[in-house]
Amino acid sequence: MKFSDLRLHPDVLRAIDDAGYTHPTPIQRSAIPRVLAGKDVLGIAQTGTGKTAAFTLPMIHRLLKETPRAEGTRALIIAPTRELAMQIDENVRKYSAHTDLSIGAVVGGVGESPQIEALDKGADIIIATPGRLSDLIADGHGKFGALEFLVLDEVDRMLDMGFLPQVKEVTRGFPRKRQTLLFSATLAKPVREITGHFLKEPSIIEIGKQATPADTVDQSVVNVEPHLKQALLEHLLEDHNFYTVLVFASMKQDAEDLGKRLAKSGVSVAVLHGDRSQNQRSRALDDFRSGKIRVLVATDVAARGIDVDGVTHVINYDFPRKNDDYVHRIGRTGRAGENGRAITFVTHRDRDGLRRLERFIERTLPRDEVAGFDFDQFPPEHHLGPRRSKPKRSADPRDVKRAEEKEKAKNRRKPVKRKAPAKKVARKSAPKKRRR
Repeated sequence: MKFSDLRLHPDVLRAIDDAGYTHPTPIQRSAIPRVLAGKDVLGIAQTGTGKTAAFTLPMIHRLLKETPRAEGTRALIIAPTRELAMQIDENVRKYSAHTDLSIGAVVGGVGESPQIEALDKGADIIIATPGRLSDLIADGHGKFGALEFLVLDEVDRMLDMGFLPQVKEVTRGFPRKRQTLLFSATLAKPVREITGHFLKEPSIIEIGKQATPADTVDQSVVNVEPHLKQALLEHLLEDHNFYTVLVFASMKQDAEDLGKRLAKSGVSVAVLHGDRSQNQRSRALDDFRSGKIRVLVATDVAARGIDVDGVTHVINYDFPRKNDDYVHRIGRTGRAGENGRAITFVTHRDRDGLRRLERFIERTLPRDEVAGFDFDQFPPEHHLGPRRSKPKRSADPRDVKRAEEKEKAKNRRKPVKRKAPAKKVARKSAPKKRRR
């Protein structure tokens, strides 16, 4: 099947041709006809499968076909993170390049003025994050009385981040007669539970087994203790086949610290986490996409919007807290039919989590022996993980040496008592006899 077989609007087909696409992906082949038919859709597909185009292309087609056009915003796409929202915004603009549809992005971290203008003018398509959209709607902005499409993308992550109450509040006054599309990487229980709230008799599309990573990703684990993780990462990065590397840390501060340490070691690296400004995050992604930097250290939440072609390796520096996070993380490589590699560091604390993960993905991950790396080396001074328990101070010769040096320094600071130079004492001559 080719895109031309889907009977999309000529202006949409022209944009697809400009992008160099000829054949739809499985999620696109399944979803586009159902969206064109006006059905609500629940789509389950991993990242990198083309799901953004699966809802964007038919949505643009239907907006162009509807005449006369209603006033106000006609399509609203809600995504959990700024990066994902901006990535969708980029794709919507690409696919609507030959149309007169107006588009606006409403996300946090940047100025509100152009976003308020887009809402008040009723841009045809709005792409938004829940927080900023909720705030601006509460302030009286937005024209959603004629809304035709509502899209919730990566709804599983939206639930994980606690955005469901905001999304429900935002959509409470929207027209009931609308088409709603939900997309998720997994069909977890919370996702199933909310479908009844948003969808009416949905058409459910599952591409591949849910929670199964792409077959194009070579997965393995490396058993390593916390104090050796950074040294192991630096050792792996010495291999130039690790060309474009996405490293995952669980906490924002851990990501920040790791980025600084890698930079100090001479690695071209940027950091992506929620405490970074929007400009910093955009610059980090742009530098990573362009190849200006080789390594991007990111947290799970910040990385949700990453859509970068050619990521050769994903390294789970910190073991994922949730099984779904693992699937999302490694889905950043092995995209669009390309091969990728995912390596997960596993410490003694992560072994139970690894067993749960392997049951979840229904496969045993091979254990990787890293050639040339000394797993018995003493922890480096600059490690990021917890330190090994130290022996008693008296048993450590280095402690003894430090104590001796400290004592020497202390002694050097003490005033030195020097013997005063001996005074020359004139010999006493025998007393002269007094004259009587």
